Amino acid sequence: MREAFAAAVNEEMENDPRIAVVLAVISAGMFRRAAVRHPGRVIDLGIREQAMIGTAGGLALTGMRPVVHTYAPFLVERPFEQIKLDLGHQDVGAVLVSVGGSYDAAAAGRTHQAPGDVALIDTLPGWTVHVPGHADEVRDALRDALPGDDRVYIRLDGSANRAPLPFSRGLTVVRPGSTRSAGVVVAVGPMLDRTLEATADLDVTVAYTATVRPFDRAGLNALVAAAGNADVMLVEPYLRGTSAHEVSEALADRRHRQLSLGVPRDTELRAYGTPADHARAHGLDTPGIARAARDFFLV
Repeated sequence: MREAFAAAVNEEMENDPRIAVVLAVISAGMFRRAAVRHPGRVIDLGIREQAMIGTAGGLALTGMRPVVHTYAPFLVERPFEQIKLDLGHQDVGAVLVSVGGSYDAAAAGRTHQAPGDVALIDTLPGWTVHVPGHADEVRDALRDALPGDDRVYIRLDGSANRAPLPFSRGLTVVRPGSTRSAGVVVAVGPMLDRTLEATADLDVTVAYTATVRPFDRAGLNALVAAAGNADVMLVEPYLRGTSAHEVSEALADRRHRQLSLGVPRDTELRAYGTPADHARAHGLDTPGIARAARDFFLV
């Protein structure tokens, strides 16, 4: 996904003189050629993430379209005040693109993990959040985001689905259930393939989204109505329950049950391990999702 991001931005820099890339060391090598071809439009501030966001805000105020990139904890958590003030309070736009996901850099320890990034962005108004499930979807999200002037967060992950789905800001039904199904499963970004495998023996509608903000509330309500059951399981690759309030708003007109899967809020995994170890520990591998789905839907 990171390679797809760099290739797409490098290409668009040739066509759009507004685009400027703001970095904090990470992935700088991917933009060396662009720095030569477009002097002043690739800015590496070193490990100064607060200044990185402040610089993006200043660029946006001059009419530029800043693309800001580093690991998720250093892009969202460390400079959160600058995101809130230098972008949001000034009402200017930027495209923030993170790598590392929740625990891709497990070997680097907790400093490089950010399962709470989307939940943090969600406390601020006016943000679009894309969580692509495939490298091709990264390109599509960037092509949608770069021409605009709004605030966009694109979260890249080290895992991916086997095939991309067409770009959409809404929910896409990947596997429909019957009209008397057990309910609806919403898989976000890179969680789709393992969710499909985990629920293969259940009569549920499986829907996919790579855009979690704004959340497709109307689409979820329609899927629940078509399924004939208002039980919803949400499978997100970051903090558990990040979109639970969106499900509640979407289904405010009917009684419903919901189950949120994601990185737990009440424990911190302190062993380093691998991303696969973390997914297994959090119940986000295929067997873990399958167990949760059976326990929730087959009651």
